[in-house]
Amino acid sequence: MTTATGVSGAAERSTTAHVVWASALGTAIEWYDFLIYGTAAALVFNKLFFPSFDPFVGTLAAFSTYAVGFVARPIGGAIIGHYGDRLGRKKMLVATMIAMGLGTFLIGCLPTYSQIGVWAPIFLVMLRFIQGIGLGGEWSGAVVMVVEHAGNRRGFYGSLVQIGFPVGVAASTGIFGLMTKLPEAEFLSWGWRVPFLISILLVGVGFIVRLKLAETPHFKEVVERKEVLAQPVLEVLRRDWRSFLLAIGITVSEVGLAYLLTVFTVVYATTKLGLPRQVILDAVVCAAVVEFATLPLAGWLSDIFGRKALYLAGGVFSVALAFPLFWFLDTREPALITLALVVTMTLTHAMLFGPKAAFMPELFRTQVRYSGASLGANVAAALSGGFSPLIAAALLAWAGSYWPVSLYIVGLSVITLIATLMAPETARDSLRS
Repeated sequence: MTTATGVSGAAERSTTAHVVWASALGTAIEWYDFLIYGTAAALVFNKLFFPSFDPFVGTLAAFSTYAVGFVARPIGGAIIGHYGDRLGRKKMLVATMIAMGLGTFLIGCLPTYSQIGVWAPIFLVMLRFIQGIGLGGEWSGAVVMVVEHAGNRRGFYGSLVQIGFPVGVAASTGIFGLMTKLPEAEFLSWGWRVPFLISILLVGVGFIVRLKLAETPHFKEVVERKEVLAQPVLEVLRRDWRSFLLAIGITVSEVGLAYLLTVFTVVYATTKLGLPRQVILDAVVCAAVVEFATLPLAGWLSDIFGRKALYLAGGVFSVALAFPLFWFLDTREPALITLALVVTMTLTHAMLFGPKAAFMPELFRTQVRYSGASLGANVAAALSGGFSPLIAAALLAWAGSYWPVSLYIVGLSVITLIATLMAPETARDSLRS
C-alpha cells in the first residue's frame, strides 16, 4: 500500500505487527513502572515514608503521593502531546521511556523517613511526579502510533497495545507477591526496592525496541503538506473542545475502575477484611492474566459492532457489578475473591479499555491527535484514576462499609454512559486528517 507521501509500507521497514509489538512492549514496561508504586503505596510506603501516622492515616498519605502521579499526567500529556504532534510520535515515545525509567529506578534508591526524615516523602513525591509526566505521553503516543498504522482493524490492533496494562499489573503485583514471602524485616529493608530497581533493565530493552520504529504515514503526510500546527494543544481546546470533553467522559469510569480493582481492593482486603496479602495479590494477578485474552477480544468486537456498543455494555456491567464485587470480597474465600475480580475486570474494565485505544484517537484529526488523546485520557485519569483509591479509602473510613465505594463506581459509570451516548460512532470511518 502506498501512502500520499509516496513511501511504500515495505520501505518504511515497520510493519503493523512490528509497530504493535514494539508499542505493546514499551507500554507494558511503562505500566509496570507506574503500577508498582500503587502496590508499594498499599503495602509499604505508609510504614517507611509516613511512620509517624496512624496506620490507616499513613495509607491515606501514601495514596495521596500516589495521586500526585495522576496530577502530573495531564501536564505530561500536554507537553509530550504538543511535541508529538509537532516533531513526531516516535521521538516522544522514546522520551517517555527515559522519564519513566529514571523516576522508577530512583524511587528504589530512596532513603526512608528514618534515615533522612521529612525529605524522604518529599523526594518520593518529586519522583512520582516525574513518573506521571512520562506516563502522560506514553499511552496516547503508543496507541496513536498503532492506530495510524493499522488500517481498518484499528480496534483489534489498538487493543493489543492495551495488553500492556494487565502485563504491568501482573508483573508488578506478582513480583511484590514474591517479595512479600521474605521475612517482614527483610521485605521492609530491601525487598520492596527490588521491583523498582529491576525496571532499569526493562526500560533498556524497551528503549532499544522503540528506536527501530518508523514514523507513522499519517504524520508524514501532515509534514509533507506543511500542516503541522504551531500550538496543537491550544487548537484542541479551541476547535476540538467537544471531542476533548467527550474523551474525558468516556474515560472516567474505565480509569477509575482500573485502580479501584488493582489497588484499593488490596487495601480493603488486607486492612478491612484482615486477609493475608498473598490472597488478594494472587487474585489481582489472575484477573490481569485473563485480560490478556479479553482485551483483544473486546477490541476485535468493537471493529464489528462499533466502539459505542462495547462501551455501553461495559458501562451497564459496571453499574450492575458495583455491589456484588464487595459481596464476594466479604466472603473472605480466596476462590470467590478471585472469581469476583476476574469477572468484574472482564465485563467492566476490559470492555471499556480494549476499544479505548482506537476510540480515543479516532475522535481527533491527525494534526492534534496526539495532543487530544493525551489530554482527554490524562485529565480523566487525574479526575478519577489517581484519586479513586484515596477517595475509596476515605469513604470506607467514613462509612465503615463498602456501600459508598460501590455508589462511587456507579456514579463514574453513569458519566461514561452519558458521554458514550453523545459521542459519534468512529469504528467504520477513516481517520480524520
